[in-house]
Amino acid sequence: MENKITTGTAIGKIILIGEHAVVYGQPALAIPFPETRIKTIISRKRGPVMLDCFFYKGLLLNAPERLLGLTTIIKEIVNGFDKELKDFSIRIESSIPPERGMGSSAAVAVATVRALYDFFDQPLTDQDLFKWSNISEKIVHGNPSGIDTAIIIGETPLYYIKGKPFVPFPFKLDAFLIVADTGELGQTQAAVASVEKLMDTDPEKGEDIIKQLGFLTKNAKVSIESNDGEKLGETMSKAHSLLDKLGVSNEILNLLVSVAVENGALGAKLTGGGRGGCMIALAATQQEAISISNKLLCNGAKNTWIYNMGVDLL
Repeated sequence: MENKITTGTAIGKIILIGEHAVVYGQPALAIPFPETRIKTIISRKRGPVMLDCFFYKGLLLNAPERLLGLTTIIKEIVNGFDKELKDFSIRIESSIPPERGMGSSAAVAVATVRALYDFFDQPLTDQDLFKWSNISEKIVHGNPSGIDTAIIIGETPLYYIKGKPFVPFPFKLDAFLIVADTGELGQTQAAVASVEKLMDTDPEKGEDIIKQLGFLTKNAKVSIESNDGEKLGETMSKAHSLLDKLGVSNEILNLLVSVAVENGALGAKLTGGGRGGCMIALAATQQEAISISNKLLCNGAKNTWIYNMGVDLL
C-alpha cells in the first residue's frame, strides 16, 4: 500500500458590518481573513477511516452529531467516487476558533473537499466545491446565506443582500484590522431569537434599528471606496451601539469594544452572531494596532490577530 498524503487548505472570514440586519433585507460586507486557516491532511492508512480534529478523535463512523455536516460530505464524496470508505485517515489542523463567527465550519468543509478530491485523483471544480460545502453548511446551520462558502472559496470581499447575487468587492484600505476572540462561543441562535422577539414585541423600534444598520453598511462601503479609515471606524462603532440595542452583544464584547476605542482605535464592534465570539477594531497604523491588541489581551481577550487591510485584501 502506497504511502499517499494529500492536503487541502482554506482561510477564515470576518463580517465587517451588516450582521443580523442582513436577515431582514439589508446589506452586509464580509471579508476574507487569511490570518486564520484550516488545513486538512489525508493519509493512506489501512483499516477503517479515522478522524482527528478539534472536537473529536476516533473512528469516522462514531463521530459526534456536531460533526454531521463534515462526516456526511466525506461519506457522500467517497461513495460518489465509487470507492470504499476505508484505508485512510483525516487530520484537521485549525487556527480558526470554532463557533466564533469566523467561518470555521465552511473552511473545514472546503479544505476537506479539496484534500479528498486530491487523494482520489479527481478533478475539482469550483461548482463541486460550492455544492459540497453548502451541503455541509445546511446541516450545520439550517439555512445559511452561503456567504461564508463564497468568501472562503473566492477569497475576495463581498457585498451581500439576501436573495441577490454576491457582489465581489475588492478594496485597499490604509488601515489595520484587529480581531479579538472573547474566548466564549458565539450564541447565534439566541442572538437571532432576541432580534426576532424585538421585531415581534416592538416592530417599530426593531425596524428602525435594522434600517439604521443597513444605512451604516452602505456608508461603510463608501468609506472603503474612498479609503477613509476614520469614517469607517466611526461607522463600525455606531453599528456596535445599534447591535447592542438589538440585544446581540454581551458584557465581554462591550468591554473589549470600549477598551479598543479608549486606546486609540478608529472604531470597534462585535462581528458575527454575537453573544460571545469575536470583536473587531480598526487602527490607523501597525504600531497602534499592536498596542490595541495588547490592551485587549490584558482585558480578557483570549487571542488576537492583526492584518494589513491595505495588503491582505488585494
